[in-house]
Order: sequence, then structure tokens, then C-alpha cells
Amino acid sequence: MKYASTRGHSPLASIGSALAAGLAPDGGLYVPQSLPRLAISNFDGATTLAEIAVPLLTPFFEDDALLGELPSICNEAFNFETPLLALDGPHVFLLELFHGPSAAFKDVGARFLAACLQRLPRTDGRPLTLLVATSGDTGAAVAAAFHQRPGMRVVILYPDGRVSPRQAHQLGCFGDNIQALAVQGSFDDCQALVKQALSDTQLQARVPLSSANSISLGRWLPQMVYYAQSSLAQFRTTGNALNFVIPTGNLGNAAAAALARSIGLPIGHIVLATNGNDVLPKFFAGADYRPESSRPTLANAMDVGAPSNFERLCWLYPDPAALREAFTSAAAPDDQIRAAIIQRATDSGPVLCPHTATAVHALGSCDRDPGEA
Repeated sequence: MKYASTRGHSPLASIGSALAAGLAPDGGLYVPQSLPRLAISNFDGATTLAEIAVPLLTPFFEDDALLGELPSICNEAFNFETPLLALDGPHVFLLELFHGPSAAFKDVGARFLAACLQRLPRTDGRPLTLLVATSGDTGAAVAAAFHQRPGMRVVILYPDGRVSPRQAHQLGCFGDNIQALAVQGSFDDCQALVKQALSDTQLQARVPLSSANSISLGRWLPQMVYYAQSSLAQFRTTGNALNFVIPTGNLGNAAAAALARSIGLPIGHIVLATNGNDVLPKFFAGADYRPESSRPTLANAMDVGAPSNFERLCWLYPDPAALREAFTSAAAPDDQIRAAIIQRATDSGPVLCPHTATAVHALGSCDRDPGEA
């Protein structure tokens, strides 16, 4: 398997080279040169994340030295559960993604990326520096995954005053090979700095750099695993696909669900739930795609006005009409986030974080067949 840039102006790369680079030389995001096609039978007997991950990810590692390491990588990275719990009756479920070390869904991708990079040969003896822009939870997940790994250091950029106190504490408490820097600006500013550094060939010659954001293949591909696990469980029980409502910021999570659907997993419609940063809902309602400056909201980890992984959605669906047909999107301003949290608490339901609340709001605002899960 070779990987191309979403912008089409970079040489093809192996997955090992793409993981080490983070971003393609032309500033695009790496995507598979072609899509494999998997059958449900490929996963017979597989139930845990690690068991499902190996057949799911094997086609993406074909012809690379990392293929032989894939089972051990998956066992190392996916050593916690992502349970699917009933929320409203038999047809609405909550996929819990907070059981990793940093209590963020980004633990899945960050731990996989760290395990992959640790196994890549490095001959020059210089440490690899991972640059990370975070709007809240990515930074802590990456810090936990890479902490004290030899030959690697992590520099985290986060918007000063726009992450929660708990998140700021997480970012600053690791030390050793982890450095967190507060930036006077937004997440989009942090992300632009990371991309600028990764595209600077003179800087790269002096300091080997890579990315641990969802622009990295090593973050994007493994996020398919929990969509595969939950959709396979639903299909094995009912014979039906599972629809997803996904809290959405930089679009890596939703792009992983879309990729899993494209290669044959039983995934139905995908709803992109955003906070008040509503670039995506505007686009899917028919407007032109116009990135905006992000605005602070209660769901701060989703405060993104220029989602990088939109390029990957456009690669999967080159026709804008087909792209709009494949997804629905709904925005939840702060008052709707509060209302969703209060309503669930009043109904003795689970305590929702603001990010999950955007998805609960989107579920209630979109048209759906009440008999579908």
C-alpha cells in the first residue's frame, strides 16, 4: 500500500515514511492510494479492539516492515475497552471512548501512533520531535502516549485561556520529554504553526519533525477500530448497519468513520455534530465551504473553524453533491449544550460532557427512523 497527498503534488510514500513525516511535502494529508475492500467475514471470531484492529489495518500496512509488528502494536495500543451502552431504549446507544489513560478518545490514535513510531528505525541518532496543536484533549492523550519514550520528544501548542483548567493541568504535568506551550491565539493558530513547521524543509533538515495530530495517518487510521467494533457488534446482533452521531472538531474522528464505511464496515448514516463553530453545518446545508476563525464555546475541544480533515472527506467524496448526501451536520450553540446536559441529568441519565451534549442535541434535531439504531 502506498500513500498519496490529498493535494496531489507529493511523491507516493510507504506508511512508514508517511508516519515519520506526519504531513505530505505539499502540505496535504496522506491518504491511501487505493481503498481496500473488507468483508464482514474478515472479522470472524474477533471481538476485542486489538483482535478487530489487526485484520482491519493489515491492508494499510501491506509491503511495509511494520506489517509484521502490527499484532504487537495493536496489543500495546488497544488495552482498554470502548463499551457501547444503551442510552434510550433499544435503538440509541452511547459509545464510551474515555477509558484510556487521559480519558479522551484520542488515546486510541495517540497510543497506536506512539507504538508505530517507536518501531521505526532511526539511523542518525537524533530524537524525533512531535508537534501537536490541541484544542483541549489531544495534547494530554499524546503526552500520555509518548511520555518517557526514548528518542522522542513532544511539543504541544495550546490556545492560552481556551482549554479547561483540568486540561491545562494535564498538559503541564508530564515534564521529561513533553513540553507544553501556551499560544496567544486560537486552536486554528496553533494548527497553522504546526503545519508551517512541518512544511519548512530547512527546519526539517536541522530538527526531524512529525505530527501527532489527526492529520497523521497514525492517528487517523486506528480511529476506525472502535467504529468497526461497535458496528460489527450491532450487525452480528440485528443484521443492520449502525448509524453514528459524532462530536466533530478537526474532523479526524468522523473521517475515520467515513473511511471505515467506505471499505465495507456496516456503518450507515453519519451525522457531524458541532458546537457554535458551524462551518460544517453551513456547508452541508448547501453553502460554500468557508473556514472561519474559531470562537470559544463550552465544548472547547471542538473549537475549530478550519477542520484539517475536511480534505480527507473531499478525497473520499470528490463530488460535492455526493459528499453532502453522505453526511448530515447540526450545530449546538452553548444554550443547547446546557439544555442537553440538564435534560439528561433531570432524566437520571448519564452526566454528559459538553462535547457529548452536542451529539445528543444533533440526534434530537435530525430526521431519523426511530426503528434504526
